[in-house]
Amino acid sequence: MSDKTVLSGMRPTGRLHLGHLHGVLENWKKLQDEYHCLFFVADWHSLTTEYADPGSVQENIHEMVVDWLSVGIDPEKAVLFVQSKVKAHAELHLLLSMITPLPWLERVPTYKEQAENLKDKDLSTYGFLGYPLLQSADILIYKADCVPVGVDQVPHVEFTREVARRFNNLYGEVLPEPQHLMTKYPKLPGTDGRKMSKSYNNSIYISDSEEVVAKKLKRAMTDPQRVRRDDPGDPDLCPIYDYHRIYSSSDQKEFVQNGCKTAGIGCIECKTILTENVLAELAPFRARREKLLKSPGTIRDIIEAGNKKACEIAEKTMEEVRGAMKI
Repeated sequence: MSDKTVLSGMRPTGRLHLGHLHGVLENWKKLQDEYHCLFFVADWHSLTTEYADPGSVQENIHEMVVDWLSVGIDPEKAVLFVQSKVKAHAELHLLLSMITPLPWLERVPTYKEQAENLKDKDLSTYGFLGYPLLQSADILIYKADCVPVGVDQVPHVEFTREVARRFNNLYGEVLPEPQHLMTKYPKLPGTDGRKMSKSYNNSIYISDSEEVVAKKLKRAMTDPQRVRRDDPGDPDLCPIYDYHRIYSSSDQKEFVQNGCKTAGIGCIECKTILTENVLAELAPFRARREKLLKSPGTIRDIIEAGNKKACEIAEKTMEEVRGAMKI
């Protein structure tokens, strides 16, 4: 195992779907065997856009952590904790805000993108403008060496490096500059062909029953060129084939590809093969989830133990930060 530290977090939006599983959690499972990992529930980050309706956050935290554990995120290998339970995040965020130029925040690409995409919300708040700096505090307080991100999040890590550099120039070498750890997210569309998202109501959840998964896949969008059974199709244009890339064997993918292009098989047969594969992979996750739900004390103990470990690490960093700033 490397002696480097990896930090990553997720906003508590409730039950997790297959996009989360293959885009984030499968990567976390690999990382926890290779690095010292800290994975956290970013509940304060939820408030940057959901500040008007925070009531569901606590329930969502529980649901999300259960999903983490059910797919194999191991509290014996990684520290699992809740951001708001480590108050030092807020202290470091405040101190960093004193030295961070406003234009640095305004030029973060996702700031303008999210403001445009979430026009139904009033995002003219410091919390929304300052969330990249809160992310920086999340990373720097654990002196994380690496942060797993997709290409759209690389600017956030670069911003964090700039903040650390400015702090160190002012007060001495305390905060190491983290590196981004590029993560390739497999393409997994929702049942309507768009990005899988809770807000689009097109998600297949890790916790869905076998019947629900089968029903959702049966109704899922396929290649629009295949209007009739004997119309040839193009797997590269079919959202269902994106699932086959992940869940099906090489022989099955070849069979589906050839069958689709020649109209040798119909969409029903294609989906039947896929459904069996998806259900087979989700079965052990569902079994572990049901077992965990019967033992809520176990979930609470895991989170509390992780919170304690995170607090210990964070406080050591804050002692150095306060000392460097002479406060």
